[in-house]
Amino acid sequence: MATHRNSSFFCFHRRELLNPETLSFYVAAPMPRSADSQEPLHDLLIFHELAGALTSNLDLAAVLRTVRSYMDRFIEADLWALLMLDHDRRELYYADIDGNRDPRLVNARIRVGEGLAGWVAEHGETLIIPEVQMGPEVQIGPEVRTKPEAQSQTAIPARPDPRLAPAAQSRSLAVQSAIGLPIRGSRGTHGVVEIFNPRLGERSDYNIAFLHILVDFAAIAIENAKDVARTQQLTITDDATGLYNARHLYAVLERELEAARKDSRPLSLVFLDLDRFKLVNDAHGHLIGTELLGQVGRCIRELCRSTDLCFRYGGDEFVILMPFTTREEALRMARSIHTHIGQNVFTVGKNLKLTIGSSAGIAAYPGDGRTVHAILGAADHRMYHVKSTGRGRVEA
Repeated sequence: MATHRNSSFFCFHRRELLNPETLSFYVAAPMPRSADSQEPLHDLLIFHELAGALTSNLDLAAVLRTVRSYMDRFIEADLWALLMLDHDRRELYYADIDGNRDPRLVNARIRVGEGLAGWVAEHGETLIIPEVQMGPEVQIGPEVRTKPEAQSQTAIPARPDPRLAPAAQSRSLAVQSAIGLPIRGSRGTHGVVEIFNPRLGERSDYNIAFLHILVDFAAIAIENAKDVARTQQLTITDDATGLYNARHLYAVLERELEAARKDSRPLSLVFLDLDRFKLVNDAHGHLIGTELLGQVGRCIRELCRSTDLCFRYGGDEFVILMPFTTREEALRMARSIHTHIGQNVFTVGKNLKLTIGSSAGIAAYPGDGRTVHAILGAADHRMYHVKSTGRGRVEA
């Protein structure tokens, strides 16, 4: 097995580790064992259970929970963390910390190439640091600082210091050793598993091989779950704007109203209609009209907060659902969105520049009702009142 050594870390190439000859060594070679002579059978049963658990559930969150729970059964460690890769932003985010979401790490992001997890995601290789010590090359944040005496040594990647990992810092964990494993499938790297202070015992090579097989199972299940999620996304997404469609609005609004009732928190809804949109279709055709709708939809999404949910209700009508938002807050947001849309110059077709106004009505829970139809009806009524009394404003 090929390894790269830098004082106290090893970089395992997964392809070499998982070739048939290497695997036959790990699986078939005699291993130190306790009085229990059934360990190999026990491990095979774990794989059998894992395969069944992963193939029976195509929900990504459930798959991640299953992966973490099975790893925890096989290797003891002080802390486990599972990170998923946002390919568009080239950032990792924490999906699971010891079986839970840690509120302290909800907004934590790790750029690819930084830290233990970022190093593993960038190189696609397992990184094992059996002893944490400050060597000649130490990664501090995104920078690599090199001591002068190390410059003459063979050039090798600087090993990240696992003590700087946000997961370890959030628990004030004294990190003595660490493992980072890439979750790689046929479409590349999907995430990274971090293991802090693992207790591998006498079967360390066997355990590492076991973990690699386990994350390969996980990668297949994650890709299957993402395929299902992508298909489901298509059924709830409007083609022209990329926003959610009206069918999804009713399901989400019912769910958010129930949460608002349970937690006694506010919720507001904005019903927005474009002014004289029919004139665009009449003057320039429906293809231009559809392109304009798409740009307006993207503009609305960009102007909203991350907690807001945006929908194309139908035609030239849009709905913005604002959880945790009072009527007064929604009014300020809606007026800002209304102003930006009216001031924006949309370039469509072959450099055709168009502007368009809008009218909007706002409804809030519980003042305007406690059901889906009551809230939607109140916002729709106010929007049409604006349309019939001059257009171009927001009414709450």
